[in-house]
Amino acid sequence: MNRNTRTLFVLLVAVAAAAAATYLVYQAIERRPVQQVQLPQAFVVAAARTLQTGERLKAGDVKLIGWPAESVIAGSFNKIEDVVDRGVLVNVLENEPLTASKVAAEGAGAGLPPTIPPGMRAISVRVNEVVGVAGFVTPGNRVDVFATLKRNDTSMTRVVVSNAQVLTAGTKYEQDKSKSGEAIPSTVVTLLLSPEDAERVVLAGNEGQIMLALRNPLDVEMTKTPGTRLAALYGEASAPPVPAAASGAAAAPKPAAKPKPVAAPPTVAPPPPPPPEPPKPYTVEAIRGAKRTEEAIR
Repeated sequence: MNRNTRTLFVLLVAVAAAAAATYLVYQAIERRPVQQVQLPQAFVVAAARTLQTGERLKAGDVKLIGWPAESVIAGSFNKIEDVVDRGVLVNVLENEPLTASKVAAEGAGAGLPPTIPPGMRAISVRVNEVVGVAGFVTPGNRVDVFATLKRNDTSMTRVVVSNAQVLTAGTKYEQDKSKSGEAIPSTVVTLLLSPEDAERVVLAGNEGQIMLALRNPLDVEMTKTPGTRLAALYGEASAPPVPAAASGAAAAPKPAAKPKPVAAPPTVAPPPPPPPEPPKPYTVEAIRGAKRTEEAIR
């Protein structure tokens, strides 16, 4: 047997031995029983079906499910009686655990009132197909409230409330239609506002006409505009002045007329002064014999 044949024989024996060892190890692992590690579990209350905002929970609406004890959700419940007769504040999916932030407090009841945060107010606005943006103002949307007011002979439109949340459209929570993007025909829209903004909306509704403008939910910047007057639509630089009598202000007194300046009489130049007399020449008294004369010195 030459050298090459011996080398090939050794390689074949090594491969066969490795294959046999691998097969034996695989068979041993397959015959080994599966060891299950039992993790400590806790029980939490979860929704037995999809729950809508404003519903009052009953015992059949919830159930207990197992949950890892080391990662229990904060604010969850472990007894069904702890959530019975409470209102649902947000939509809850089936098998989703209930927490204190998703259900109303005990005694708060169900419906719209528990969903109003402290310090806020829910105010309803009468709308039609135009004011309600053709029915696409649905619960959860954000809107701007415009008001058109008329004073004396001029009108003005401006934003009275910006980025207001819509609580309801109509008299029910029609969340299914709002999620699918369908229009909700309604005559009343309920907005979540601060007390100050609620006063502005009520005053604007009584004094003029209001209009809702739908916003992108990702656009959270406040709308700041000076408003648009009727004069701006006519291309005028500014609005016409308000008459003093209509506004109740007293008429300002007219300024007194300034006296016209009187022309000054023409000035007469004085006559020129006479030329100065030439200085007298110096004289010398001369005596010649009996004759006495005065001679000028040149």
